[in-house]
Amino acid sequence: MSQVMGKLYGLGIGPGDPELITLKAYRILRSVPVIAYPAMESGKVLARAIVADYLRSDQIEIPMPLPFSPTRSSQPYYDTAAEKIAGYLSQGLDVAVLCEGEPFLYGTFMYLFNRLSGKFATEVVPGISSTMASASALGVPLTYRNDVLSIMPATLEAEILRDRLAVVDAAVIIKLGRHFAKVRQVLIELGQFDRALYIERATMPNQRILPIADVDPAGVPYWALVMVPSQQKSVS
Repeated sequence: MSQVMGKLYGLGIGPGDPELITLKAYRILRSVPVIAYPAMESGKVLARAIVADYLRSDQIEIPMPLPFSPTRSSQPYYDTAAEKIAGYLSQGLDVAVLCEGEPFLYGTFMYLFNRLSGKFATEVVPGISSTMASASALGVPLTYRNDVLSIMPATLEAEILRDRLAVVDAAVIIKLGRHFAKVRQVLIELGQFDRALYIERATMPNQRILPIADVDPAGVPYWALVMVPSQQKSVS
């Protein structure tokens, strides 16, 4: 008799507010015997913290250490995490991988999906991304009618950021951190600085919204973004 394999779930759990998890993600989270989640080298485990109150005490947990460093490859870490998860799936146990925001929008789950989905049944549960949550927190519509929204990482080279931002209707620049000063300079050069909005840790208890001119580049976290909303107005 062939071995019954477990199912892999990629759970989008939202940007930080525990109430922004979907009913489907909550149901799966409560039912699976094994959960996995990214863990920073500092020991911080943001994804788990978001859903901590929903977990069962008897669930097996797999912390997945990731370097989150521009100078170190994360591939060996994902290989190790995928191997551990595959071990439980091969025993017939379902595994839910927690992913902040939306799993398929710059989500850490994508790299596990690429390694495991060809071997095990897999289901991805979409989540609310920080992009959408930030627009709501800022109280600013992102796009109107035929506007095109561009989402780009601040890690891009300044020249590439400049070329892409020069033609946008609306944009969201994510993963700010140490790249904020570069992004600020590009926005100034393009005449978009006064239009830009800044938010960090959207929907979390320590969320902050600041005038972009008041932001100290040295204090900008990775979980911050700049929004350049549409200049159009809705036509009824």
